[in-house]
Amino acid sequence: METTFLLDDFSHFYSFFQDSGNSIPDDSAGGGGSGGGGRKRRRGAGGGSGDESGALKEILASLLLLDEEEKLDQEKWALDNQNERALFEENHRKRAQAMNEYRADMVERFGEMEESESSRVKRARRSASTVAAGVAAAAASSDNVGSESSSQPVGHHRRLWVKDRSKAWWEWCSHPDFPEEDFRRAFRMSRATFDMICDELDSVVTKKDTMLRLAIPVRQRVAVCIWRLATGEPLRLVSKRFGLGISTCHKLVLEVCAAIKTVLMPKFLQWPDDEKSKIVKDEFESISGIPNVGGSMYTTHIPIIAPKVSVAAYFNKRHTERNQKTSYSVTVQGVVDPKGVFTDVSIGWPGSMSDEKVLEQSSLYQRANSGFLKDVWVVGGSGYPLLDWVMVPYTHQNLTWTQHAFNEKIGDIQNVAKEAFARLKRRWSCLQKRTEVKLLDLPVVLGACCVLHNICQMRNEEMDPALQFELFDDEMIPENGLRSASSAQARDRIAHDLLHHGLAGNAFL
Repeated sequence: METTFLLDDFSHFYSFFQDSGNSIPDDSAGGGGSGGGGRKRRRGAGGGSGDESGALKEILASLLLLDEEEKLDQEKWALDNQNERALFEENHRKRAQAMNEYRADMVERFGEMEESESSRVKRARRSASTVAAGVAAAAASSDNVGSESSSQPVGHHRRLWVKDRSKAWWEWCSHPDFPEEDFRRAFRMSRATFDMICDELDSVVTKKDTMLRLAIPVRQRVAVCIWRLATGEPLRLVSKRFGLGISTCHKLVLEVCAAIKTVLMPKFLQWPDDEKSKIVKDEFESISGIPNVGGSMYTTHIPIIAPKVSVAAYFNKRHTERNQKTSYSVTVQGVVDPKGVFTDVSIGWPGSMSDEKVLEQSSLYQRANSGFLKDVWVVGGSGYPLLDWVMVPYTHQNLTWTQHAFNEKIGDIQNVAKEAFARLKRRWSCLQKRTEVKLLDLPVVLGACCVLHNICQMRNEEMDPALQFELFDDEMIPENGLRSASSAQARDRIAHDLLHHGLAGNAFL
């Protein structure tokens, strides 16, 4: 049927080629004698018409085949397109179904969360109502029965206000059977020294129980502070150790440090009186041969987090250049006696200041210029200027043997202060790394460390050999290092006496 239809479509081509064959001119009009030739030509023409008709049929057949192939291609393309569309629709249906299932699951979850939150709020309200009723009952009971009976509801309702945390470690530490060596390793002091500190601070640190919770005992309060200073561990670890909240631990550290500064600093960190000053001078003279030395002075840096204000003032350029790491710090200037006990401290000046500038801002400098230090030398390093009361080594080039000998003896006195600061940082590890304490609270904490150091030194507390720290602080020679002509003459005289009385030693040779 398709072939018949295609022949009908191309019938006009067949008629056109027939008309073209019939219109070929007849050569018989040329004369009668050529009739035979004319007949031959007509027969030849008739044969030619047969050939042309066969060629025409071949052309038509080719056209029909081409058209049929085109239609087959179109049908195949339409079938492929239909299959692709069906596949796309199937994928779309599956994705839509998955999205609908995901949405239904999320709606269900959010519904459960809202229901849980609603039930939690209801429970909190019921708990608050219960606590309020308990407080009211406790108040009524205290009015009718007395203070002893009123304490019972307080203990009963304490669990509603305080999170239950494990205090196992601290309870074991405070137990009499806890090993003394472990206690000393944890708190950097013996149990006897710890008890003495607790007794001294009891009146200031003690808190009263309230109707909502019991007060933290004095021993635990002091232990939180000392363990934090000794280990330098973050507050979250302090919280786990003692079973207290992080904010509570932070508050306890500041409160106990403030109490140490208020109560213990006047007793354990003070400038020696005349009687003790004579003993200090004699001990320093036995170390170095230099008379009238009342203390050894040194300035160290405590690393801090970059402050939000006055960043440039606390930037420690020398530490940054040496360690190739940005460093910010505050300074601690201290004067120590021959036993390494601090007799004066100046804390909290920015780390960009030189030793000379820190000295000028200290209260010791003001007292000394007012005549407080008469006939007393405070020995400092090369970072300090030579003053009427400050003795420092020679810092110029090409020193003589006498000057070398003097510098050696000054170095012996300086080592007393350096060793004291090294023990301070070894014992209280919080001074070795950047602390979480705010800049305004830092002087109180550092002062407490110095006081606790003095207590340990006075009570001959041994240092754990495992605690190691290398002390290193840069010293800048002041531009005007010679500020007192009389002190320069006295230094030359002392240097001469050391050499000619056989007290200079031979380390400089």
